[in-house]
Amino acid sequence: MTTQRYFIELAYDGTRYHGWQIQPNALTVQELLNKALSTVLRQPVETTGCGRTDTGVHATAFFAHFTPQSPEGRAVNTPTSGSWGARLNAILPSDIAIKNIISVHTDAHARFDATLRSYEYHIHFNKDPFRHNYSWLIKDKPDVKLMNEAAATIMEYVDFSCFSKSNTQVKTNNCRISRAEWVETDGGLIFHISADRFLRNMVRAIVGTLMQVGRKAIQPEAVRAIIESKNRSEAGTSVPACGLYLTEVKYPFLSP
Repeated sequence: MTTQRYFIELAYDGTRYHGWQIQPNALTVQELLNKALSTVLRQPVETTGCGRTDTGVHATAFFAHFTPQSPEGRAVNTPTSGSWGARLNAILPSDIAIKNIISVHTDAHARFDATLRSYEYHIHFNKDPFRHNYSWLIKDKPDVKLMNEAAATIMEYVDFSCFSKSNTQVKTNNCRISRAEWVETDGGLIFHISADRFLRNMVRAIVGTLMQVGRKAIQPEAVRAIIESKNRSEAGTSVPACGLYLTEVKYPFLSP
């Protein structure tokens, strides 16, 4: 048997999915992608994602890898000689789109080889039917200056146990955050955050905590004590999933 590994870059609207990862009795992005790849390649295909997104979370740039099996002496279409992307997009529903398929070295790993991931969290202030399911509607504008002050404090730390769901079975709760910043938009806000890795529910918990600062329920300096407590119950409530987007994943062997 000869093998060749591929990275597949996709985007999806997570509104009707129970996240990326396959789970029983729930519709997921990974399940539909595996089925589409299996149909196109005419063999069972299992993908491994760059991470997991929760129910209702979106992705404008998500990566997964897969390794189709090719029997010796039998020609198999490649993404250049056969239009895998077009065929997959024809099978997949309209809320999942294949952006690229890239040949990589045989031990490349979509999850473990990622060096940076970036998320955005979107907020808007006025009711808008076209932002429903894609942004969090809040009534009053929070204090952005105070939230950015608190966000800068977050970047001083690496242990984010206070922002993680319990019993996630990860080896470490350490993450190195390289960007944490609120940016004002027309009628709303976007929180930008980048790190080498993220814990489950971490971004939504961070946003919930920073919103407490922005609403002046706590002072920016209180975020320091929350992080040092390493206790999830000390941090803010997780904000709704609809406003969260995975926007970037970087790998040392892929061009920007």
